[in-house]
Amino acid sequence: MQEVIRNLVITNGSKLILFVMDGLGGLPHPVTGRTELETAQTPNLDRLAYQGNCGLSQPVGPGISPGSGPGHLALFGYDPLRWEIGRGVLEALGIDFPLQPDDVAARGNFCTVDAEGRIVDRRAGRIPTEVNARLCEKLRQIRLPGVGVFVEPVREHRFVLVLRGPGLRAELTETDPTREGVPPLPVRPTRPEAEATAALVNRWVEEARKLLAGEHPANMVLLRGFAKHPQPPTFGEVYKLKAAAVATYPMYRGLARLVGMTVLPTGQTLAENFQTVADHFAEFDFFFVHFKRTDTAGEDGNFAAKVAAIEEADSLLPRLLDLRPDVVVVTGDHSTPAAYRSHSWHPVPVVLWSRWCRPDRAEKFGEAECRRGGLGLIPATALMPLMLAHAGRLTRFGA
Repeated sequence: MQEVIRNLVITNGSKLILFVMDGLGGLPHPVTGRTELETAQTPNLDRLAYQGNCGLSQPVGPGISPGSGPGHLALFGYDPLRWEIGRGVLEALGIDFPLQPDDVAARGNFCTVDAEGRIVDRRAGRIPTEVNARLCEKLRQIRLPGVGVFVEPVREHRFVLVLRGPGLRAELTETDPTREGVPPLPVRPTRPEAEATAALVNRWVEEARKLLAGEHPANMVLLRGFAKHPQPPTFGEVYKLKAAAVATYPMYRGLARLVGMTVLPTGQTLAENFQTVADHFAEFDFFFVHFKRTDTAGEDGNFAAKVAAIEEADSLLPRLLDLRPDVVVVTGDHSTPAAYRSHSWHPVPVVLWSRWCRPDRAEKFGEAECRRGGLGLIPATALMPLMLAHAGRLTRFGA
């Protein structure tokens, strides 16, 4: 689709905003029968839904629970099956680490294991970032033969491991079993050429285990998303948009940087993020704005906290709408139901607003209403072409 869109795009002065409430989709509460989004008081999102078009999006495909990387790439219009990008690269780019073409990067979690080596907490209680930095300094003592090793703190329990040297391969399995009560997994090669790299990573993990044995709660590590740096076409090349990203968490800044967006300095709160958009609104055509707290609450299994996060976002939304953008989309990169405590395969609510919307039957912004909406069930990759069309930025296809 991007090849077709590239030939249809025209430029004008329109402004587009994509507001991503991470993990937005949910499941019904057992008592009320309403999801987190349906439970929240959202007068501003409801007004957008009433005036715009609603639907549900699938980030990757039916039954597939996406990571944040493929979920966001799909929203940006990139086929996540074609551009399968490891989380390690995204985390590294998010902290401005100077990745080289042959580096292998992995996203790390500090975690807690018990005396038998079983995982008790995959996120080590979300340790403070300053504790993370001290532990990363400790892990920098580890040396591997013939390979440069870089360990960089990201945020809370997250860090980046980068290996640099000749012949390294990224075709490796992860050590994170994605559940508790079991030990971390050994790294295994998925291709014979990666056997040597797998052995090096396993050696690093074993040394990390020894160094962290006396720490609490972060006494072990989990590694995910081994990858090398790909080179997808940029937003400017495909969409002829001058695009900016406003995101607090490094991974999402990395995703934006990967596709050529300008990553703007911003604060830690959503109010500060929206102010950053306002401060730079005249400079860019397209803004990607990310909100993490909805996903965090869902992963923690905290229904009420996710409701509160949605209500906070709704209360602040007029700050974006008062800028008078031509097109606004509010959606999520995936669903993270509090009842499920993880990313899930459930389609994600989406609302698109512009002056050119054809009225549909949705009256509120929620899963049930979005199911009735005019957008229907669409692939997430369809949202960028729809935004461009509603912004008057696509010419006709064919004679």
